[in-house]
Amino acid sequence: MMGSRRTFLVMGILFTLMGGFVGYAGIMADSAPVSMTYIVLAMAYMSYCLSYLFPQFKENDERVKLIKQKGMFASFIAFMLYLILFQIGIQLGWVNLSALQLLHILSTLMICTVFSSFVIYSKKL
Repeated sequence: MMGSRRTFLVMGILFTLMGGFVGYAGIMADSAPVSMTYIVLAMAYMSYCLSYLFPQFKENDERVKLIKQKGMFASFIAFMLYLILFQIGIQLGWVNLSALQLLHILSTLMICTVFSSFVIYSKKL
């Protein structure tokens, strides 16, 4: 991992500013923000989560390994549910997205789910 909590916090702020700027530009152009904006905002969320988790993840002990293991398992189950829901939505015509937009949304959901589960399990364990 990188240097400190402050590093992740600064990265989160920078990603938030970048995502906010691109999203604002898209809204001001009377269109939806480009789908890449979602990934940038997810990276900001990831940076904030890593800033919160840094003191615990600094020591690679059994508790950290258990948090990562349980978090990845929960994220895998959630990701399978996302895929099933998107597949049903596309087949029934409820979701009308391009392949690139769908990949960006799935990537964003995956990033947010993994790090949310890490934070949740770090509080439980």
